[in-house]
Amino acid sequence: MLLAVDVGNTQTHLGAFRDETLVEHWRFSTVRDSTADELGAALRALLDLRGLGFEDLDGSIVSSTVPQLGTEWPQTAERYLSHRMLEVGPGLKIGMVIRFDNPREIGADRLVNAVAAHAQIPGNCIVVDFGTAITYDAISADGEYLGGIISPGVEISLQALSERAAKLPRVELIEPRTLIGKSTVDAIRSGVVFGFAAQVDGIVTRLRGVLGEDTKALATGGLAAHIVPFCETIDTVDDLLTLTGLRLIWERNQGE
Repeated sequence: MLLAVDVGNTQTHLGAFRDETLVEHWRFSTVRDSTADELGAALRALLDLRGLGFEDLDGSIVSSTVPQLGTEWPQTAERYLSHRMLEVGPGLKIGMVIRFDNPREIGADRLVNAVAAHAQIPGNCIVVDFGTAITYDAISADGEYLGGIISPGVEISLQALSERAAKLPRVELIEPRTLIGKSTVDAIRSGVVFGFAAQVDGIVTRLRGVLGEDTKALATGGLAAHIVPFCETIDTVDDLLTLTGLRLIWERNQGE
């Protein structure tokens, strides 16, 4: 089986694939100072829950937005899985032309998402990833990564609001009861949910003005479920997009 590891700033998403089938996947909080041994212990515990072991994993790949963990995970694979883990980055074949001034600046997760989205959508497409930041990535029908847009994420905005405004509380991100809030909590919740939904619709509409009105928009990321129901421009949601992209990239590098 293949182990796919998506290390984000907030969460780490793991998936175990048997050929093209995702057998199981797990999420846990990203701890930036985790050692290879601590990651190995966490991986062992998760595999045990499914009746699996290290011996069941004969391949692995990682994409990481946290540099130190991008080196710790390969050490985990070398020590506990007895093989070399592929790392998404320069030198790894992704099967996509990158139209970007400095490709090294692009987050690995964004490229992985682009690969998976192009495999699903034959024409031009947009990937909206609701993570620590909200990223918008444009992919051409020819499979070219064209660039994108980055804005502060939902949780960052909520945290900044409560920290910088002494009288405003930190609120749970759930569906607003009404558009016009009848309490401070309701007002914040309405502003965040409807505000980010409006941002997504506005940016996707502008991107379609450049890429074509028939361009599909695909959403992913841990917070997509909170915002997408209030958007009008998102065509589909795929919470497993990054794991799928990691599998595709791993397959493209076999025999290299």
